[in-house]
Amino acid sequence: MSFGIVAALAAIGGGSAAVGTAVAATAVGTGLSVYGQVESGKAQQEALEEQARQEKIAAEGRELQRRQELNKVLASNIVSASMSGETGEGSTASLSLESAKQVGTSEGMIGLSERLAEAQTLRRARMARGTAGIQAASTLLKGVGTVAGAYSPAPATTPKKG
Repeated sequence: MSFGIVAALAAIGGGSAAVGTAVAATAVGTGLSVYGQVESGKAQQEALEEQARQEKIAAEGRELQRRQELNKVLASNIVSASMSGETGEGSTASLSLESAKQVGTSEGMIGLSERLAEAQTLRRARMARGTAGIQAASTLLKGVGTVAGAYSPAPATTPKKG
């Protein structure tokens, strides 16, 4: 098959078989490079998406652990208040309520931060694939330019006066 390409290129361009072989090799190399760049972008995207999935699972585990610890503290506060004879009214109750509000706000901020980190990782994944596509297109254009340059006539030179 490549001999047919070489013969066709040599016939079209009027060049030698060696030039045709070099051009064919450049074309094949360019094609392989483009394919490699596209596949690399896909692999990088998949790896970053998996990383985002793992980060999400870890964040959910940390959130569950924080909630369990909070529940233990709240349960301990309820038990100690009931054993001391408090009725749940007054300053102890208001302190517990304020503490729960602060913990809720803190949990919300932690959750938001973790969701933002996951979203950023997913954006990096899409960007990696897009960048690979752009690099592949650039490589393809360079290869086409190289092949076209091999068959373009030499630029005309004007003799220097002097």
